Amino acid sequence: MEIDHLTVPISDYERSKRFYVAALEPLGFVVLLDWHQRRRAYLGVPPGASSLWLVESDRVGTLEISIAGADAQTVEAFHRAALAAGARSLDEPGFRHEYSRAYYAARVLDPDRNAIEVVHRAASAVAA
Repeated sequence: MEIDHLTVPISDYERSKRFYVAALEPLGFVVLLDWHQRRRAYLGVPPGASSLWLVESDRVGTLEISIAGADAQTVEAFHRAALAAGARSLDEPGFRHEYSRAYYAARVLDPDRNAIEVVHRAASAVAA
């Protein structure tokens, strides 16, 4: 079974759309549908369907997202892009041995204090 999409509650549609577009660009995400009248933006990785929905709401700051990254360089690029877009770093890029020897990740807070992590499960670390 796969998860179809994840809805991220945001307080400011325009600010959060700019942030997520910039922060997730290293992972290939783009806005696939911008529903300005309803204060929603649907992001995804082409040619796939939208999988991350930004929805203006009063229920912000309660979500933690973990997105798979292709490699350690993608994790690092996400972290740099997110900080440049205004995120606060929670965890610098690096291995999280408390989860597994292969867990390489970085985690930030978005403008609404939702946590976003990009993780790469590095098979080479397991073999070492």
